[in-house]
Order: sequence, then structure tokens, then C-alpha cells
Amino acid sequence: MTRRAAIIGTGSQLPRRVVTNAELAARIDTSDEWIVERTGIRQRYVAEEGETTSTLATEAARKALAAAGVEASDIGLIIVATATPDHTFPSVATQVQANLGIADGVAFDVQAVCSGFLYAVTVGENMLRAGSADRALIIGAETFSRILDWEDRTTCVLFGDGAGAVVLQAEDGERGILASALHADGRHRELLYVDGGPSTTGTVGHLRMQGREVFRHAVVNLASVLNETLDRAGLKIDDIDWLVPHQANRRILEGTARKLGLSPDKVVMTVDRHANTSAASIPLALDEAVRDGRIKPGQLVILEAMGGGFTWGAAAVRW
Repeated sequence: MTRRAAIIGTGSQLPRRVVTNAELAARIDTSDEWIVERTGIRQRYVAEEGETTSTLATEAARKALAAAGVEASDIGLIIVATATPDHTFPSVATQVQANLGIADGVAFDVQAVCSGFLYAVTVGENMLRAGSADRALIIGAETFSRILDWEDRTTCVLFGDGAGAVVLQAEDGERGILASALHADGRHRELLYVDGGPSTTGTVGHLRMQGREVFRHAVVNLASVLNETLDRAGLKIDDIDWLVPHQANRRILEGTARKLGLSPDKVVMTVDRHANTSAASIPLALDEAVRDGRIKPGQLVILEAMGGGFTWGAAAVRW
């Protein structure tokens, strides 16, 4: 039998505060109609005082552990994907580890922006298959609201905060991660970046984006990497039961589905309620589709994302 990393539990956590398009329209030059037409977003969740990337990540992890029926002490590996950590160091993963009462194991963060969860899942899968641990918590968590320029209507309406988590378990069998593919091309930095950092400005900085160019690259790259992943798994488009993509923009999701010839009914979409939560968006959407019963055992689920850098990737998962 083939040793695989299977997803045995999912969880998510959103901040308490909901910010609607109407609320943003009262503060900046925009409207609900403008935002919905161009992005599909109707609201987003924004972290309040006391809600941080690590607190959201911890609660999502607890829910994933409960869904998996696994104790925190059974976890030997924690990887958190985030571009908005609580501190420069220590890592969010070690903070989650301490919050869960785990005193030993491996814990670290990865930073690939919106593709971060896929990067973390792929690293975690390989570590489990190599025997580094038997079970892992893979978490995507962000508080992007704290790096937004709230005067820039082209970016501040697009993003939200949240966290999602999965429990991976090494096991022999048919279910689990069948194949994955990751890519990066640093030549496109200026299209999506944050204009600050410890070794340059000494400040956190704000997110900057050239939306049209990002859109153009996203549709092409996402379709390509999905086909690449299917080829590696020996599968085809018709085998897909569910596509759980990074929730960046409804038009990107619909454009990618059209390019692939995939029915929109097979695309899990939460961007209208969550907005773009970067590394948290895939596990947030995945948890929703698992808990409402859409995703069922035996089905083929494809995860895919593209983020700043550029980074992009996909994974094929047998549920």
C-alpha cells in the first residue's frame, strides 16, 4: 500500500466583526454595486482588538482536532501559513503549539502569501510520508486588515481576516493527497507586494496591487497548475468532484473554471462572505464544504491558489 497524508479533520475561525460593503461605502469612494460587480464580495470579517493571527489559528486548530477526534498531544508537526504573523518572531506555529499545550514536536511558519496553505500542505505531506511525524496540523491564518491602506479603495475592499486548519494523518490506503505541484516566479513582485518590512523600511507597510495584471496571470497559472497536478495523479478534469480554490475574486474563479471546462457547480465559493483571506481562504472554504456535507468520502477534491511573489500551486486530494 502507498503511504499517504490524509485529511481527517477540518476547522475554521472567523473574527467577530462583519464589515459590509455599505459600511465601507460610507467611509471611502465606493459602492456595494461596484464591489459586487467587480469582485463578488458582499462582506468580510475584520479582526478586533485581542483577535490576532495566532488566536484565530488556535481556535481553527482546536475545531479541526475535535473534528478529527485527535488530541493535541497526538500532533507532532504544526505548520502555519501566514503573511501576517503576530510578531517577526517567534513563529505563529510555536504560539499555536503553546496555546494547545503541546510541549514538544516540530513547529514553523511558511510564507507564500495566498498560496501559503498549499505550500504548507505539501511540506507537511512530505514530512509525514518521510516518517517525521504521524499527524500534523496545517493552518492558514491571516489578519490582512492590519496591512491594508484603508484609503485605497482598489485594495481595502478586497481582503478579510480568518483562519482555517486541517489535521493530516499518515496512513496506508487510497485516500489522501494524491499529487501536488508548486511554482514561483519572483519577477512579478511589483504586481502584488507590501511596501514595508523589517530590513527595508522598518515598518509593516501596506499592500499594493495592480489588479488587472494579477487577474491575467491568475487565470492562466491556475488552469495550468491544475492540469499539471491532474496529470501527475493520472486523472482528468471530468474526475473532479469539487474544486476548492483560493477565494480572491469571483471573476477569477469563474474565468478559471471556464478555461478548464469545469462546471461552476463544482466550484466551492465563499468569496462573497469572506473576501480574500489570503492563506486562510482555502481551508476556510474547505471546512465549510465539509461541514455542510458537500464534500463526501471517496470524492476527488482539488485545491488551488496563486499569491504574491508570484507563487502558485495545486493539490489533488482523495477524500
